[in-house]
Amino acid sequence: MLKYVGRRVLGVAITLLAASFLIFASLYAAPGDPADFLTQGRTLSPEAMASLREQYGLDDPFLVQYLHWLSGVLHGDFGTSFQFRDDVTTLIGARLGTTLTLMVMAAVLITVVGLTAGIVGSLNAGRAADRLVLVMTTFLAAVPSFVAAILLISVFAVRLGWFPTFGGGEGLLDRIYHLTLPAVALSLTFVALVSRVTRSAMLEELGREHVEVATSRGVPRSTVVRRHVLRNALGPILTVSGILVAGLLVSSAIVESAFGLSGLGSLLIQSVDKSDFPVVQAITLIVVGAFVLVNLLVDLLQPLIDPRTLAGEAGR
Repeated sequence: MLKYVGRRVLGVAITLLAASFLIFASLYAAPGDPADFLTQGRTLSPEAMASLREQYGLDDPFLVQYLHWLSGVLHGDFGTSFQFRDDVTTLIGARLGTTLTLMVMAAVLITVVGLTAGIVGSLNAGRAADRLVLVMTTFLAAVPSFVAAILLISVFAVRLGWFPTFGGGEGLLDRIYHLTLPAVALSLTFVALVSRVTRSAMLEELGREHVEVATSRGVPRSTVVRRHVLRNALGPILTVSGILVAGLLVSSAIVESAFGLSGLGSLLIQSVDKSDFPVVQAITLIVVGAFVLVNLLVDLLQPLIDPRTLAGEAGR
């Protein structure tokens, strides 16, 4: 187990280091001089321009700048925003709560509705319930998040007046109320994907020989499904769910913009539009870090679900 965990943690550390280098290097891949983005088209005297470049360390060699930036990141300092002239960590911290709450609510919907629909479909394969699940998931998978957001706003906010259309609310209950429609819009496509994966994995396990043997011996169907089918199907379900985290993080930017939420996604879009590289680099690194850490958690849960994972690790 220690060897298994060590390999995964080392892989995460290498991945994050490589990602940090590529993210910082993107500053130099962009056309133009970073100092031009700082001046926003204004003409500065040579002395003022030299002072500006010195303030942001733009005259240092690339590797020196990267190591300085990486050292700051490890200490929680992502630099200073070009656009807001404020600490990037402060900007992100002020918006992080909205994005985290939105993603947690969406994750709960994806887990509960997606797993339930997939389980119901697999246990009723070929019947009306299964056909209904297939039709609904096919429709939801084809609806982009921004289209879902527009439809939800039009029906439940404008026409029915049940939910607000703007802002993230104040306090926990008010925030949940304001983020209900955004969470639904964000989760619809992922509910369909998780449902499809759950159904396929469950159907595969239902056809296993040991499941047929347990059923033939008179073991109750609920016990067979819980102990032999669902547990063995959780492996691929968790793997796919970990991969979907990246899509969830990216889609949140679209949903936050549609509902006027002050979150990381809307900040990322605004910063890209204004060429605010420190903010873009910080949010991109956070997204990559979240994706890698979630997949690390999935890898660490795999041996608990399927002990054969450790046997394969020991054979290496």
